[in-house]
Amino acid sequence: MARQYEQLTDRLTDFIRDQQMFFVATAARDGRVNVSPKGLDSLRVLSPDRVVWLNGTGSGNETAAHLLDTPRMTLMFCAFSGKPNILRVYGAARAVHPGEPEWDGLVSLFPPLLGARNLFVLDIDLVQTSCGFGVPLYEFQEQRTLMDSWAGKKGTEGLLAYQQERNRSSIDGFPTGLPEAEAMREA
Repeated sequence: MARQYEQLTDRLTDFIRDQQMFFVATAARDGRVNVSPKGLDSLRVLSPDRVVWLNGTGSGNETAAHLLDTPRMTLMFCAFSGKPNILRVYGAARAVHPGEPEWDGLVSLFPPLLGARNLFVLDIDLVQTSCGFGVPLYEFQEQRTLMDSWAGKKGTEGLLAYQQERNRSSIDGFPTGLPEAEAMREA
């Protein structure tokens, strides 16, 4: 049932592209484990052994904080329609923030996202599939538009203030590496 690969195959890459959402898991050495659902058009396969995903402003920034302590990341994709399948992608990840050298090139791979806060580059060291027999069937309706609406209402300065207040440390008090407002304004 479960099968392991050293990198993504064309078939697995196609599976990823067909999914409307994925899950991200990270953990620092101490503190809470974080698992977050991600949607929108926010993930790109760069090569068989590297993916990047775009992260918008949210209520926390746990992933960035965890990666500063321990770079482990797992992405999980589930087939909620069609043939059952679960795909887990394991590796070491790092955050890229606005103003850093890679930001412009990587963020250009995605449609504009108001409040884009960081990108995460995952270097894959293991890929695993499993059956997905226990995953229920769901019908996709549409992506939510609330993030853009919320970010639009806040405006650039409001988003920067929100990020400075709520996204510079994790719920466990770990720093996230998010630049100070001045650096983000210059980006």
